[in-house]
Amino acid sequence: MSVPVCLTRAHTYDRAALHGHLNTVLAPLGGMATMVKPRDRVLLKPNLLTGARPTKECTTNPALVHCVAQQVQAVGGQPFLGDSPAFGSARGVAKANGLLAVAQALDMPIVELHGQRYHTQGSDFGHLRVSKEAMQADVVINLPKVKSHAQLTLTLGVKNLFGCVPGKMKAWWHMEAGKDVERFGTMLVETARLIAPDLTIIDGIIGHEGNGPSGGEPRQLGVLGAARDVFVLDRALVDILGVDPAQVPTVAQSIRLGLCPAWEQLSFPVMAPEALALTDWRLPDQLMPIDFGLPRVVKSTFRHLYIRFIQEPMRAYGKQA
Repeated sequence: MSVPVCLTRAHTYDRAALHGHLNTVLAPLGGMATMVKPRDRVLLKPNLLTGARPTKECTTNPALVHCVAQQVQAVGGQPFLGDSPAFGSARGVAKANGLLAVAQALDMPIVELHGQRYHTQGSDFGHLRVSKEAMQADVVINLPKVKSHAQLTLTLGVKNLFGCVPGKMKAWWHMEAGKDVERFGTMLVETARLIAPDLTIIDGIIGHEGNGPSGGEPRQLGVLGAARDVFVLDRALVDILGVDPAQVPTVAQSIRLGLCPAWEQLSFPVMAPEALALTDWRLPDQLMPIDFGLPRVVKSTFRHLYIRFIQEPMRAYGKQA
């Protein structure tokens, strides 16, 4: 049985055009009404990385969020915007990037995501601390941005769900993984599997290339994509950008864990990746270590606090469970 990945060419954030493009990529998946039922609480999870560079296309474009929220409301769903930025608040970063106005216009709450521990069946991690708001939502719609990434090569749908990990925990994971990019990638994949978004719609109309996730530059890419399976959508985008899947830890680990089907099992009912492919997408000039190369004394302090306040309580939680 093939797994559909819906890709189309899109060059503008004009809302009327965007609604048309959304209908194009959602129709082969059954349309919004098959995923959202009346009165469903629907988490919209955009990329809200930073409020510092609003003109550099570091975050999901507000026009796309607006159109997706409208389509959710049109079928009776109740959307809310949620994220847990590593720096600043969800509301503050949303405001800096034009999303507060969207939320107010649609009477859509902006929610700061808070953590709770959840068991991960068959995972290397036992338990992961992720957003209870995401886990308790009736529907999760993941709205990532296509970007190069100085630690993970690319950040796509799976990496965007790291925003469902509470802000302070992001630092713990950087310290816990250290320089082991494969372990960090596995954690991100397991987080995505735990949250299991019902739909991922990726904003590749204008991407962010070079030294991302925020230090690069905007790049017209002209792609809008959607899939029920976040892992296959990421796999297709890697092909469009001409990047070896083995270079992208989240994609490589999803394949290793058997979560991403073989390429031959994917179907492309709208446009094939080769019709949208680029040959000159710019990756980071140099990859950084996961722990940002912090001084030893800082890393030692973080690890001490991690063991005392995170790891030991998680072990105790596991024994109680």
